This record gives sequence, structure tokens and C-alpha cells, in this order.
Amino acid sequence: MDPIYVTGHRNPDSDSIVSAIAYAALRNALGDGDYIPARLGHLSDETKRILKRFDYPSPYYIHDMRTQVGDLDFDTPPSLNRAVTVNRGWNTLQKLTGIPSIPITNDDGTLYGMLSSSEVASYDISSLDTPAIHDIPLFNLISVLEGKMLNEACYNTDTISGELTIALPQSNPDLLFHSSDSIVIVGDQPDMIRRALDLKVACIVICQSSVTPEIAELAKEETATCMIASPFDAYKTVQLIYQAVPVADVCRTEGIVSFHLTDLLDNVRDVVLKNRHRSYPVLDENEKVVGTLSRYHLIRPRRKRVILVDHNESAQSVPGLEQAEILEILDHHRLADIQTLNPIYVRNEPVGSTATIVSEMYQEKGLVPPANLAGMICAAILSDTVMFKSPTCTDVDRRMAARMARIAGVTIEELGQTVFDSSGREKSAKELLTTDFKEFHIASHFFGVSQITTIDSASIRQREGEFRELMEAMRKEKGYSMMLLMITDVLLSGTYLICVGDTDSISQAFNADFKDGSAFLPGVLSRKKQIIPALSALWG
Repeated sequence: MDPIYVTGHRNPDSDSIVSAIAYAALRNALGDGDYIPARLGHLSDETKRILKRFDYPSPYYIHDMRTQVGDLDFDTPPSLNRAVTVNRGWNTLQKLTGIPSIPITNDDGTLYGMLSSSEVASYDISSLDTPAIHDIPLFNLISVLEGKMLNEACYNTDTISGELTIALPQSNPDLLFHSSDSIVIVGDQPDMIRRALDLKVACIVICQSSVTPEIAELAKEETATCMIASPFDAYKTVQLIYQAVPVADVCRTEGIVSFHLTDLLDNVRDVVLKNRHRSYPVLDENEKVVGTLSRYHLIRPRRKRVILVDHNESAQSVPGLEQAEILEILDHHRLADIQTLNPIYVRNEPVGSTATIVSEMYQEKGLVPPANLAGMICAAILSDTVMFKSPTCTDVDRRMAARMARIAGVTIEELGQTVFDSSGREKSAKELLTTDFKEFHIASHFFGVSQITTIDSASIRQREGEFRELMEAMRKEKGYSMMLLMITDVLLSGTYLICVGDTDSISQAFNADFKDGSAFLPGVLSRKKQIIPALSALWG
């Protein structure tokens, strides 16, 4: 069963990460499928502390959701080693329906070439002009002829070379073989066998004949000529001998176009349009063959399946989301611009944390989360509600946080220290600025808002000069009308708001003096509930 990825937004905060983990765990516990928690960026120090505190691994890192070769239902025919016979390659092709070619591999599983019926047919036709074989392994010959070795010379022979000759009656002496460099195909013809032994030919193949006492006696003679008995007639035997050559001598090895499991479908289509091959080998990250791809596999690709938590805005979601199949959305933000092809399940509640919604769903399903998971859910609620001081916080957040804390056997105060006990002294200004960062489009305005939540805003504000320089660079690079940084102090219950760009709009929206580009906004703790709504009201 294909996995379903549960992912939060870009530059994920603790609520985004924990909600993805908790919801995936809930669905897996209910036996609904294979749900994988994912993240779209690096973990913040806060989130790392929470995961470490409750001994939980980091979610799977997703770079984008665009369809890759690995998402396609490509063919998985058997891959043949380059040493197998053409006969086996041909028989394999005949058993496969709708698969035009099969991969030929080296001993380590990497690609050597491709074999199709056209390569086998070309080889068969060319054998009419060159009725000779060179260095065919004896094992190959015995295999295709279903043969039996008749004398000791066979055990001392490794390869067979020579011109194929079907022995004719002695009444046609001009058509008999004359060279030791021959492979003689005979029936119950002791005289021909004697002649071949006298000439010391490379090999004698006795067709459709029981080994008569006379032939058995000839086989006992000490000779360098290998003698083999085969159940097939002379015509069939000649055909099979040609098909005893290693498939490496016949398959196509030049001009092969291959793809990897991670190649994007858009790029694959462009390459296929420029080529005329019927199928293409598919390789894994170790260059080993895992299948073959044909044009018809590109018609209806199987898209990745995803559940979005803690966001419903395309600018904040995974790149390539338009090529994925969105199954559900769990969020506590305003409804934005996500569009889907089919109706989906959406749960959007006006609470302070997506983790609160997930904890409600555990309760509704009658399932108690494990203690460590409950502890993380509680920590995520505390993080997103800023220890219940954010205006987004509701009684539901408080009740569910208290319940999760009891299940985890921890206190709210203890978790609060785990979540917010960091001044950021050891991190660069860029790391602090980009860890919890989001872009917004309101009316004709395009801008970015970063938030640093701390219990020691004084130490963070000492680096305001560094922040301003970086913010101005980001504003110019991204084309923002302005760039905002919220330094939110949990203990002071307010935010120092730094603005680069359109300070007039910020001054009007919050009725504050931003002449120096910054101001303290008492009671402002939430980007979602206070900063963005104020700007939306200002710009209509």
C-alpha cells in the first residue's frame, strides 16, 4: 500500500511537527493505512528539545511532492545476467506480455544492456552469413541442447568455437567437413563420428540417437574432441547452438537512456519525447536495475497522497503540491487558497493549536495516546498558545493540554520551561530569523513575518542590527513590500515588532509609533490572530 504523508507547513514550528506525528500515529493505530509523519524544513531548537524530552524521532524530510519515477506503476520484468544464453533471454521475452524489452545486468546488478525480440531476430539473421560460433561456454551449450556429455574430453573443455556443419552421407564428399575448426552435428553415423575424431574437430553433437555400443566405444577413445548427445534433430540443434551464446553478445549496449527512481516525471516526459525507445531501464540510488518504463506508464501517473496539518495555504505547503492528491486538511488558521480535484475531509476549528484538534480526535476515537506522545501534544499546545497567553487560546486548549499532561505524567510548568527555555545566544541571526517564518499575500501586498518566542527578549533584541540587515536583504531578494520580525516575550505578554519596508502601514494598523522601525505591542502574541488580521483590515 502506498504511504500517506502527513505534513505541516514550511519552516515548521512545534505544533506543525507534533500534529503531523500525532495524527499519523492515530490513523496507524486505527489500522487505516500506512501514514508517515513528514516535515518540510529543519527543526527548530524548541522542537528538538520537545522531541528529545519525550524520546521521539524526527519526522521524514520531504523536499517536494512532484511525481517521480518511483511513483509510477512501471514494469518489473526479471533482469538477466549478461552471461545467460540468448535462448533463455528469448524464452523470457516470450513469457512477458506487453513488455517490449528486458534489462541485462552485470554481476553486481548494475545495467549492462537491453534485450528485445528485435535484437534476437537481428542476431538470428546475421548467423546465416556467419555459420560459426566463438568461445561459447560449454555450460551454455549443454543447457540449450539439454545435452549429455559422453566423454572425458567434455570435462576438460570450457569453451567451444568453430564452424557449424551438419554431416552429410559419404556419397557427397565435397560437402563434408574438412577442418578441425568445426562443430559437427551427426545422427547415428559412426563413420562420420570416426571421420570427425580423426580430424580432431572441436565438438561432435549426436542428434536424436541413443548411444549405440559402437558410438559408446568411440567415446571411450582418448581424444580432445568433446562429444555431446542431444534429443533434438539436426536443424533444431543448429538453431539452439546459435542461441547458446551469452546474451551480452546480442543485447543493445549503446544509446541506452535510463531513469532513476527520484527523477521527476516532468523531466522524464521531455526525454521520452526526444527518443524512440520502446522501454527504458529504471535504476535505484545504487545504480541497480529495478524495472523498465514505457510511454504508457506516463499517461496516468500515480500521485503522492498527502494530509495537510496546521496550514491550508499553498505558499506555506510543500513544493509540487499541485501534483499530489490532498486527502485531508486539519488546521486552525484562516481558510486560504488550497484547491483539490475531489471533495476531501476538512477539520478547521478556532482553537489555539492544531495539536488540540488532534487530541480531540484521539478522544473521539476512544484511544488514549502513549505517554510520550501525550507529552509532546501538551508541549505543542503550550508552544502555539504561548503558555495560554495568546489571544488564540481557548478553554478547549487548556482542557486538552491538562489532560495530555496527566497522561504523560508531567506538569504544565515543567513543560513550559522545556518549550521556552532558550535565549538563542548560540544560534546565528539568520537561523533565528528563518526558523519560524511565513509568507503572506493580502490584497496587493506580499510580505514575510518571522516570529521568535522567548522568555528572554532582552538578549534577542541586542542583535536587532543583525536582524535588520538580514531582513532588508530578504525583502529585496523576495520582492516583499515589507518584512516583519516578532520578538514575542512570554513573561512580558507582548511583542517587540521590528519592521523593514512599509512602516507607515504598520503604524496605522497598530496605532503605534514605528518611526525607528520598531515598537513594543503589549498583549500581542499571535501572528495568526493579531498581526495578520490587523493588516487584512487595513488593506481591505
